[in-house]
Amino acid sequence: MRVLVIGGTLFIGKLLVKRLLAADHEVTILHRKAEHPFGRRVRNSIADRNDAESIRNALAGLRFDAVYDIAYDWERGTTGAQVEATAKSIPGDLTRYVFMSSVAAYGDGLNHSEDDPLAADIHPEAYVRNKAASERALFRMYHESRFPLVTMRPPYVYGPENPFYREAFFWDRLKLDRPIIIPGDGNRLMQFVYVNDLVEACFNALEKHTAPGRAFNVADEKPLTQLEVVAEFARAIGKEPDIIRVPREIIVRNGGNAFGPPMYFGEMYDRPPITEAVGRVKRVLNVSLTPFATGLKETWRWYSKHAPERKRDFAFEDKLIKQAREQASVRPTTTL
Repeated sequence: MRVLVIGGTLFIGKLLVKRLLAADHEVTILHRKAEHPFGRRVRNSIADRNDAESIRNALAGLRFDAVYDIAYDWERGTTGAQVEATAKSIPGDLTRYVFMSSVAAYGDGLNHSEDDPLAADIHPEAYVRNKAASERALFRMYHESRFPLVTMRPPYVYGPENPFYREAFFWDRLKLDRPIIIPGDGNRLMQFVYVNDLVEACFNALEKHTAPGRAFNVADEKPLTQLEVVAEFARAIGKEPDIIRVPREIIVRNGGNAFGPPMYFGEMYDRPPITEAVGRVKRVLNVSLTPFATGLKETWRWYSKHAPERKRDFAFEDKLIKQAREQASVRPTTTL
């Protein structure tokens, strides 16, 4: 097949391109750089994924059988209108258009099935609005013209080469026997998916005739609490975590940031829970989900050999821990 991958040079996309090449597909990647890491087997097309005209110009003279749209512009956002314009600008008689959405498209709530409604266009978070609106636009195309859409809704994706400072955030601290902050009571639920499983779902959707017109939750079957997640991260490297509970009011008061510095619990990890039910992806796409402990061990083996140099400053975390301990040491007095 002649396959276009929009994105394709980081994490999910990089692994997907390798999977497609291993199956002898003809691959083109579309992104904003003049180079890629795949050598001559992969054609390079340069365009802005948010600009349909630039995409049409970059792909002029080419034709495709399938598209993987996995790129999101984290700086500017990628709206539903932009995703729809991209989908309509791809030349060829497409048999698949696999769109990388997110569990965030549900907006909030637990144990979502694929047929649950998505977040409204007035949702306060741009990422949530954009993913939900993108799916609505693409499914509208499917219902109007049988556009061969498949959407994937992963939660937190982990694995080797993760560009987000997530599992590595904890391993960097555990290696140094640093205390690990648990925000609040640590009972917020989190759900994960191993990057290999997500790529396998994407790959299998290419030829599964029952896939078009459907969304797929792709995740571990069992959500975990934040406490359980930290315990699993520690177990993967043979450590016992030193847990320090820090009330969220202390974190907020000191300017703690779930999305970037100053972080206290891994990038984007301390978020209100959204979880999903998994069944369709196993039944329809024949994906066998990797146990969390197994995936973490494989990820740690990679990270232990390829950990990038980072400037680690623990002053903010020490400040939170100090305040939490001081607050815990103050006992209310009883007046008779």
